Amino acid sequence: MTEVEQTSPSTGYLSQVGEAGKTVQTGIVTSLKGVDAIEAQIVSLVRNTVSNAVKATGAVSSEAVGTVRDVVKGAISATEEVGTGLVLASKSVAKGVVMGVADVGGDVIGAATETARAAVKGAAEVGGDVAMVAKRTVDGVVEAARETGGDAAQLAVAAANGAVEAAGGIGKAAVGTVRDMLMGLVSGVKDVAGTALPKSATPGTEA
Repeated sequence: MTEVEQTSPSTGYLSQVGEAGKTVQTGIVTSLKGVDAIEAQIVSLVRNTVSNAVKATGAVSSEAVGTVRDVVKGAISATEEVGTGLVLASKSVAKGVVMGVADVGGDVIGAATETARAAVKGAAEVGGDVAMVAKRTVDGVVEAARETGGDAAQLAVAAANGAVEAAGGIGKAAVGTVRDMLMGLVSGVKDVAGTALPKSATPGTEA
């Protein structure tokens, strides 16, 4: 098959899709577009909830941590209730949290750390993919930083550190998988994760 045949929409492989294939194609495209809309709704919901909650208390620094933890728990409970979507939702929740805290001039670094920490702990509790949840959470933090003009690298490292610290409470294997997943995402995360390990390990558990 020539290069033209491989890439041309009229003569290539994709042109051979039958009715059943087209039905699936249309359904998937529609679903994926719907996912984008759902993610945007989650970001907006979380952002508004966090900013309103923190503003209502008048205690930006101290209250933000509790609010962040509560929001993440609520999100994880929701995904558990519907039976799917934890990995998908974790990015949108993290993005919404950081943006909400930024809206009220709160501690975004602390929010990023606590979001990742709570997400990893929650994922472990419901049997979710801890490493993927950690990755998606950091992705959301980075997106929020870029959209709010924050320091994306600094927030990514903060979130990565929170994720690794939380993984330390789950077990050594979890620390390894989370750290390995995040090393490719965050510049300098290897050093940050290394400093988190001693905090998580217990005496006598060294390999």
